[in-house]
Amino acid sequence: MSDLEAVTTAAGPSGEAPTEPRHASKRDKPRSLAGDAWIDLRKSKIFWFAAILVLIIVLMALFPSLFGAGDPRTCALSRQHAGPSGNAFFGFDYQGCDVYAKTIYGARNSLQVGLLATLMSGVIGLFFGLGAGYFGGWVDAILSRFIDVVLGIPFLLAAIVLAKRLSADPGSNGVAAVTLTLGVLGWTTAARIMRSSVIASKNQDYVAAARMLGSGPARLMVRHILPNSTASFIVVLTILLGANIASEATLSFLGIGLKNGAISWGISIAEASPFARIAPAPLVWPSVFLAATVLAFIMLGDAVRDAFDPKLR
Repeated sequence: MSDLEAVTTAAGPSGEAPTEPRHASKRDKPRSLAGDAWIDLRKSKIFWFAAILVLIIVLMALFPSLFGAGDPRTCALSRQHAGPSGNAFFGFDYQGCDVYAKTIYGARNSLQVGLLATLMSGVIGLFFGLGAGYFGGWVDAILSRFIDVVLGIPFLLAAIVLAKRLSADPGSNGVAAVTLTLGVLGWTTAARIMRSSVIASKNQDYVAAARMLGSGPARLMVRHILPNSTASFIVVLTILLGANIASEATLSFLGIGLKNGAISWGISIAEASPFARIAPAPLVWPSVFLAATVLAFIMLGDAVRDAFDPKLR
């Protein structure tokens, strides 16, 4: 067989050069860690259950009227401890307020405090973890010892003292005070996770190659290290969000959280506790919604962690 015949045979009867299948490159393209994680998450029943529950809670916080809730501040003593009726599906509390409306509207402040406190903790934890993990040496020693000192402070005791001090203004509703308290005290675990991830990422070949090409510390951290170190960090913040919602309810129950007309699950639980034997519904329903919300965020964080951790596949 001549060279021309060999080329013609390889090219096919039309004489055209062989081509790859149209979708071969797309099919053979290696998946990223996020792509593999999303495939696992789509198969996880726990993830979908938690995600749907979180979506319902967010809708409650943003659009409480969608759930048919009336005005939680419309109260009448003539309805004190009355049973369910009409739109008051959960009955009335000791002040004659609609328990269902207070439970639905309570999601807004609880979720707001939890989200803002988590964002604050994330920023602080990102700063300390990224700095300690990247620079190492004496910088790591100083920042790590500071993290250990903050971690050694009893959380509940420090939260009570700090929240009481920050909410001294009689005109404040306590949202800013509780948010600042939880944000300042809740960042240590996120910082430790970020530090460990940065230490593992900065020794990779792609970081060494970028450094040899002249990338400075800021570019290395922002463009190369940070995008590959945030998976576990985000998971920790997701779990922390649920913990912050529970912490806000605890502080509000103790009387040093939200106040001055603010509506939250912690306040509802505190108000209904003395009348638990007479009318348990005003105590039970906010507790159920609080527990479901915290559980949803923790389950969501666990599902995402399992998906992003290759060792758990």
